[in-house]
Amino acid sequence: MTTTAALSAVLVIGFITYVSRAGLILVLSQRELPDAVTAVLRNVGPAVLSALVVTILAGGGDLGDVDLTNVAGVVVAGVVAWKTRSLVLTLLAGMTVIWTLTALL
Repeated sequence: MTTTAALSAVLVIGFITYVSRAGLILVLSQRELPDAVTAVLRNVGPAVLSALVVTILAGGGDLGDVDLTNVAGVVVAGVVAWKTRSLVLTLLAGMTVIWTLTALL
């Protein structure tokens, strides 16, 4: 595949993705969602976050592949989230622990 063909493919796929997402947002922005849909959508964020945390902790391998720096970061982030209910502080605390332990170990 040539560079031009690859770049064209990326641009076309990017455009299709953008239009499909923007179109959905524009269409639904003027409508009220049913209560059942709103109730289900409230659970999407925590479910995605849980899946990401499990993926980070497990690393896609055996339990022997668990990185203790990631575990420490998740634990600290969990405590900060529980105490402050602030997403920004939670991310800062968790990432600071991970980066610090990675630099020291």
